[in-house]
Amino acid sequence: MAKGYELHQARMMALQGMGKDLARRAKSRCELTGVGGVPLRAYEVPPVPEDPDIERTLLISEECHEMLDHPARLAGWHWQCLAEAVWSEMPAVQVVAWRMLNELAKREDWAREVLEELFLDPDVEEWARNP
Repeated sequence: MAKGYELHQARMMALQGMGKDLARRAKSRCELTGVGGVPLRAYEVPPVPEDPDIERTLLISEECHEMLDHPARLAGWHWQCLAEAVWSEMPAVQVVAWRMLNELAKREDWAREVLEELFLDPDVEEWARNP
């Protein structure tokens, strides 16, 4: 049990070490919604690699993190920001936005329309489909 705790602590330290680089890249805004002035935290996009990778880690708001933990709660026009996020140059942002849009598409017509018009690089699409 102690070994697992130590590994977790080491991973958290590695993620904290990326904090400044993540904040700089994200301009201290949520990389999914673009919201600034709110608490942000690192989110590793599944599947999580053995060692933390900044290219597979996003800086997101607490609200986004909550929705990723409980995707069935996703609903509403508030999330239309994902229609823009899914076109990001960052594959990790595309993957998470695509996953959230797929959940939203179960209830929201606008999300289905966004997905119908979307084209992802085949590697990014494979990553998105296989968490």
